[in-house]
Amino acid sequence: MDVVLVIARILFAGIFISSGISHLTKLDAMTGYAQYKKVPAAKLSVIISGLMILVGGLYIAFGVYADLGALLIALFLIPTAFMMHAFWKETDATAKQNETIGFFKDLSLAGAALIIFVLVGSGTDFGPSITGAFFNL
Repeated sequence: MDVVLVIARILFAGIFISSGISHLTKLDAMTGYAQYKKVPAAKLSVIISGLMILVGGLYIAFGVYADLGALLIALFLIPTAFMMHAFWKETDATAKQNETIGFFKDLSLAGAALIIFVLVGSGTDFGPSITGAFFNL
């Protein structure tokens, strides 16, 4: 089962590692989109959020304080769902559908991240890890 847990961690973390790298390597484009969505301090927000999800994803994938990594991801995803995917503001049906999907995807992934946070923080076996939990829940 250890192999399955490691594969699951990598599959979960992959989107955050990739997106975190994109936040930092495509900073101007991401900042422009954040400005369009009216994110305060757009450039700084893109940098901080990119670092949060990159570090969070790496922590989970490698088993280095995976609970802290999961918490970083959840803290990114919940406000992001509301700020970047405000489907209730859309009037175009296609845009509304796309934003609805993004909103609930972010909340679902936040839920999974919070599950990881609680399980690892409470000492549940999360497969081979470099460190134990950061938090003691």
